[in-house]
Amino acid sequence: MPYPEYPVTYSVEPQPGVRNRLSVGFRLILVIPHAVVLLFVGIAWCVTAFIGWLAILFTGAYPEGLYRFGVGYLRWSLRVETYLLLMQDEYPPFSLD
Repeated sequence: MPYPEYPVTYSVEPQPGVRNRLSVGFRLILVIPHAVVLLFVGIAWCVTAFIGWLAILFTGAYPEGLYRFGVGYLRWSLRVETYLLLMQDEYPPFSLD
């Protein structure tokens, strides 16, 4: 049975060749600045998610700005995670876009 259409798809092309162990270990060091910034942005996201919940409770709609901030945080954390898990070689930008 075929699967229905999903709104998001994600595919990863396998990287040819063998990776250098030093460069793989160096990624852990390169991700530290992202992890520190994402920690604080993640705390802010938790606060804005609660505020958004209250907004939905009283107005019936999720504020657009809070939605874009939450999506931006999730995109950024996913880019960092795919870089750390060796799914992509491009260093992730410090951006919510």
